[in-house]
Order: sequence, then structure tokens, then C-alpha cells
Amino acid sequence: MAKVLVLYHSTYGHLETMANAVAEGAGSVEGVTVDIKRVPETVPHDLAVASHYKLDQAAPIATVEDLKNYDAIIVGAGTRFGTMASQMQAFWDTTGGLWFSGALIGKVGGAFTATATQHGGQETTLTGFHKTLLHHGLIVVGLPYSYQEQMTLDGIHGGSPYGATTITGGDGSRQPSEIELGGARHQGRHIAEIALKLHG
Repeated sequence: MAKVLVLYHSTYGHLETMANAVAEGAGSVEGVTVDIKRVPETVPHDLAVASHYKLDQAAPIATVEDLKNYDAIIVGAGTRFGTMASQMQAFWDTTGGLWFSGALIGKVGGAFTATATQHGGQETTLTGFHKTLLHHGLIVVGLPYSYQEQMTLDGIHGGSPYGATTITGGDGSRQPSEIELGGARHQGRHIAEIALKLHG
């Protein structure tokens, strides 16, 4: 058996949807169990309500100690000015003890994200995630071109060899497309298969 954690932060629900798709893909691999958790919200509750954050998300809140219990960790958060949202960064900023003990070395890692616009920093956010995972000794896995749908040119969509992505639109009204959800499922399945080979 291999255990996969999908760890995300979602302000308006787009990354929650993507996280569920990643988990669906990972869970389709026989011999793999998947948990979905989210990082704590750092925005004050009143401000989050006033800003129309999606606060009714089903996933439980993760703790740093949870990370030790998984063979693969797939992280997702929205982009803020070309890097991961501060809520996700704040969570990883508290993982120094795990880094010091080498608790995450050899685990499989990957990342997914969302931006408001097509060129809004998806790849810089994903490679930023990768740097954090590499510092912890994880084996980083992206979204390979075996998911050929990311190469189509018949519409605007996310997707990158660095990880699954979606585009939300400036007002957040655009929801993940089937191509984007397919990329999330493919990446989840691909990472789970590798984790099973390494740790199963």
C-alpha cells in the first residue's frame, strides 16, 4: 500500500475542485489510499466572509506532523503575484522540524495551481512549489506530456509539464474545464503510481 496526501488551499473553490480531481486520479490506482486536507486559513474570519471566501470546504485542516504519514504529497494553492498563496507558504514555513530531521526525504511530491489569467504566473508558482519540496528531499513529479490534452490549441486552458493548472478568470467565474480536471486526475494517478513503486 502507498498513502497519498492531497494538501491544498482554496480561496474561492477552484483549487478545492482541482484537489478533488487530483485525489480521484490518485485513488484510481490499486493499492493506494488518498486523503484530502487543507492548510489553515490565515485571513481573519470577518475579512474572509466579507471577501466571499468559500469557507464551507469539507476537507479537514492538516497539521505539519501529518506530512510524515504519507508516501506522496501533492500540494495545490492559488498564485499570488507569481508565487504560492501566503496561506500555503505560511504552512510550509512551519515545517523546519521536519526538514531538520529529514522526515520527508524520499517521498514523492507534486504541485498544482490556478491563476486568474492565462499568463498569470502558473509556471513560476509551480517551480516555486518544487523548490520547497526539493529542500525537503522529495522526488518532484509534474504532469508529463503523456497527458496530451495539455497540448491542444483549440481553446484557452491550463496545464503545464510542471503540474496541473486551471484558469479562474478575473472575477473567478470560470470553473475548471474538463481538460484541466483531466490533467489533475492524470497527475494524481501518475504520482500515485510512482509512490506505489517506491513505497508500496
